[in-house]
Amino acid sequence: MTFLALLQNPTDFIVNGGVFMWILLACSFVAISVIFLRLIALRKGAVIPRLIEKSIVGYRSGESLEPLRRLVKDDDSAMGQVLDAVVRSDATKAETLEIVQTRARREVVGLEAGLFILEIIVGISPLLGLLGAVTGLVKVFANIGSGVTSTTDLKGIASGISEALSTTIVGLAIAILALIAWSTFTRRVETLAIQMESLVIELIEKMFQRRGEPETDHHPDTLEEVTR
Repeated sequence: MTFLALLQNPTDFIVNGGVFMWILLACSFVAISVIFLRLIALRKGAVIPRLIEKSIVGYRSGESLEPLRRLVKDDDSAMGQVLDAVVRSDATKAETLEIVQTRARREVVGLEAGLFILEIIVGISPLLGLLGAVTGLVKVFANIGSGVTSTTDLKGIASGISEALSTTIVGLAIAILALIAWSTFTRRVETLAIQMESLVIELIEKMFQRRGEPETDHHPDTLEEVTR
């Protein structure tokens, strides 16, 4: 009945849902906006440009880093920013890894931008839907108590209860959508962090193989651990 009412007259469905329905619609608009923006921002090509990836893979120990420096100079991607910290550093291997760790934290925070909003919507949407339903039921029973709605008018009572529960349905639907998006994007950030880590470590190994610097036992957090 509720879904049929939504399909037949969505305007009445929203209006009958009361103020909480409008709040839920605002939540859905925010969630869809965040999802759309994250879909664009978390494309692999936007985070790890193909040209940078090919340059790291094709780099050989002993070669000049100048081509990489020029490549990442004006690159705003996460991979470009992390790589910029590597190729412009004249520090030891351990110090370079520390620099990479610090820069990686900043870039991962940028990749996760907006995901906390989805997490909030996941939590509050069902509660707003439930609050709207309870408020609607209170109104239905108040009408019965005041005599506005007769106890024999079962059709009117059922219609009122149906309208009251509509906010619960909408709240749950929004929460499910936001939860799926949040889980997907969180996993996407972790995957991109692993790929970035692999490329950066590969480059650092090639750089210090050229310099002949001995291995160190100092192992800072990986990019994957930074996301946790």
